[in-house]
Amino acid sequence: MPRFLNQYLRVVFDLGVMSLAYWLAFLFRFEFQLQRPAVEILLINWGWIVGVHYVGLIAFGIPRMSWRYLNMRDASKVSIAVAASSALLITLRLLRVLPLTSGGVIPLGVLAMDFVLAFVGLVGARASWRLWSELQDRRKRGSQRARHRVLLIGAGEAGVIVARELANRPDLGLKPVGFLDDDVLKRRTIIGGIPVLGATHEVAEIAARKRVKKALITIANASGQQIRRITELCRDAGIEAKIIPGIYEIVGDKVNLSRVREVAIQDLLGREPVLLDEEIVGSSIRSRVVLVTGAGGSIGSELCRQICRFGPERLVLLDRFENALFEIHRELAAAFPQVPIDPRIGDVCDVFRMTQVFETSKPEIVFHAAAHKHVPMMEWNPGEAVKNNIGGTRIVADLADQFGVQRFVLVSTDKAVNPTSVMGATKRVAEIYLQALSQRSNTRFVTVRFGNVLGSAGSVIPIFREQISRGGPVLVTHPEMRRYFMTIPEASQLVLQAGAMGNGGEIFILDMGEPVRIVDLARDLITLSGLRPDEDIEIRFSGVRPGEKLFEELSTAAEHAEKTKHPKVFTGRIKPHEWELVTTGIEVLLELARGTAMDRVRAALGDLVPEYAIARPISAKTTAPRGEPALVEPRTEVRNEPILVVDESGMTIRN
Repeated sequence: MPRFLNQYLRVVFDLGVMSLAYWLAFLFRFEFQLQRPAVEILLINWGWIVGVHYVGLIAFGIPRMSWRYLNMRDASKVSIAVAASSALLITLRLLRVLPLTSGGVIPLGVLAMDFVLAFVGLVGARASWRLWSELQDRRKRGSQRARHRVLLIGAGEAGVIVARELANRPDLGLKPVGFLDDDVLKRRTIIGGIPVLGATHEVAEIAARKRVKKALITIANASGQQIRRITELCRDAGIEAKIIPGIYEIVGDKVNLSRVREVAIQDLLGREPVLLDEEIVGSSIRSRVVLVTGAGGSIGSELCRQICRFGPERLVLLDRFENALFEIHRELAAAFPQVPIDPRIGDVCDVFRMTQVFETSKPEIVFHAAAHKHVPMMEWNPGEAVKNNIGGTRIVADLADQFGVQRFVLVSTDKAVNPTSVMGATKRVAEIYLQALSQRSNTRFVTVRFGNVLGSAGSVIPIFREQISRGGPVLVTHPEMRRYFMTIPEASQLVLQAGAMGNGGEIFILDMGEPVRIVDLARDLITLSGLRPDEDIEIRFSGVRPGEKLFEELSTAAEHAEKTKHPKVFTGRIKPHEWELVTTGIEVLLELARGTAMDRVRAALGDLVPEYAIARPISAKTTAPRGEPALVEPRTEVRNEPILVVDESGMTIRN
């Protein structure tokens, strides 16, 4: 049907509904016994009543609303439009402006009933059209595939939204048969047309009774402990468990069901989502040229995604890996077409190339995420760690100072605290250099330090998944090894937050929550794979690797770290080092890194970072790559929660 004809028919239909409402109001008022005077009043005022009502609908945009997607907001707007026009009619009636007849004026009772009937008719017609359209869609979609019976675990707001969406999307192949909820007040009730069948601990019995093989966790922002318990109950019951996004991802009473996914390890950690101070971060980035080094990496790429949200004048992507740079550039260009994006291939250790980048792009803010990060690999290649993590940082920082960059943010790591690895020691030297440079520069140099990032390239999660897919064993270094974990978006957002708050010289420390035992992480991943730890998949302890320690430290003890405006960001009180000592030490380090005496590189790192525990020569039992000097892991003690203090020189040490 042509569009104009469809709109014309809807106008005619609305006029017909309002005419019918007016006639019925008269019939009800006079109990279906209309005398001649009443008929005269009805006919003479008919055009006025319907005309004023339709003008009210036009004034509130009702004719432009889609009937197919009527919702409560649309219905309330119809009620307001009809109420406004009815109020005008009543005013005209009281002022006796409406046409008078020999029989008198239109009764107020007729106008009141006309308001109710017109509203019911207009909304009812649209609701009926929506129901009929959805029924046709369901039949069309339902004929394409069979629907699996599914239990919804969680009968709260999110559960109701998911149930409604599933009812409207039979093409997804999921038919909700009931809710499970631990709230006793919801037992034996019907919510959204779906019964609450019992509590979560009854999932096995109810699933067997209802012939269900799938469950959907619909608890908004559930704790990690809740999700772990429900996942294990579903596994024991032999049913597949999936999860919806958090309620903060549900917009307009709808959830994107394509985002329903398997339960992931970050769900079991149960960390609350980070809330950015959008005003501070936005004002620091908006309409500025931003450079991100290491833009193709896990943290760098997520930083770029977050930065684009705040409307920079231009975003410069720098990475030495062509493929990684190509992928993030393509993604950002498609997702943020309004942001000019400038991809640059280059190595932060190449001073000539980096000078070209700064001269041509003229960045105002720099996020330095380029670094070598793998601890054991840097133990075997300490010279490369020094060149990249220290030399590259010095080159980029010096250029930021030279070209008048407003703010420079170094992405650091918790491994820089009391480092036992080459990687941690080199990152600590980079922090020391930035603090010293900050005392002599107009650029605001700040450091942001956080722990491990879930799912980043080469991290423990992808390694465990690969080992599980091969049937095990899953190799864990030590039963008491613990790490702090964050998701990639969470870490990147807090880097932006800390960078926006820095005045220069600070080392910001992110609140990582509670440390997680790596062996517990391995058990959770095995469970999420539908297997049983130690039964289906063996967990084997392989020993602490070179440069690793059992506990990572963030230096976030309340008495030694100052709170900031953001509840998850702290700033450490660390005294800057003398400029001459730092620059001389770094020159020595870089010169040694060009040679072959790697033990001298480690010794020089120890001179700059006295708390660095230098690794000893490797024993005969430990292997190293051919042609590389052998190393052993430093002596590591099993301790309880670390106690951190700051000594008089500003160094963070373990008490």
